[in-house]
Amino acid sequence: MSSPVLLVIAHGSRDPRHAATVHALTARVRSLRPGLRVETGFLEFNAPSVPRVLERLAAEGAGEVVALPLLLTRAFHAKSDIPSVLREARARLPRLRIGQAEVLGPSPLLNAALEQRLYEAGVSPGEKSSTGLVLASAGSTDPEAIAVIAEIARELRHTGWCAVRPAFASAAVAGGSSRTADVVRALRADGVRRVAVAPYVIAPGRLPDRIAAGAEEAGADVLADVLGPSPALARLLLNRYDEALVPVGGALSA
Repeated sequence: MSSPVLLVIAHGSRDPRHAATVHALTARVRSLRPGLRVETGFLEFNAPSVPRVLERLAAEGAGEVVALPLLLTRAFHAKSDIPSVLREARARLPRLRIGQAEVLGPSPLLNAALEQRLYEAGVSPGEKSSTGLVLASAGSTDPEAIAVIAEIARELRHTGWCAVRPAFASAAVAGGSSRTADVVRALRADGVRRVAVAPYVIAPGRLPDRIAAGAEEAGADVLADVLGPSPALARLLLNRYDEALVPVGGALSA
């Protein structure tokens, strides 16, 4: 019996770099598990849409699908948009079993991918203790998502960085400014001489560009690339896929 199809659900963007990065990531996932069918669907802006992919899979006779949100936190899209799209698809396509995997974060593999991007940008492992890190995410109005980013910052601090503070490209946080530029300046004001900015973002687009602009504005010493099609991120997608499968009988978690 063939394995359930892995459907990676990305948000989509008007920026063509977004879809290109998503497709590069799913291509890496295929290379890691050649026997697994991996499809990509978008919530908006890009094609194919999630409903169209599911309709095509049903028409081709696929029996089971694991829908995996390409999201780093459980914010609005994970809690509302994607479940709604999948509920509608289940109602229209009753012969297609559709399960939903968990979002990607938090995960040690994400932290590893983040640090690998920092090393590629010029930070050596031996420089962590003298480098302040700005963990710059897209941001959210969801308190749970903000709390997760704060916890990841605390975890990274324990791995040897001089200091780690979260920043957000699209949402303010109570207690002060959370703009990338302001967080870089705050670290400088606290005596941190070398500051690196790490975008906790999967693909390029408007918000990652805002993070980069903030890093440049405040004179950060290092700006890492987005997570993109990193090997660790590809492995994490497969981990979430596997976790969505109940070991006995191959049933899907709904």
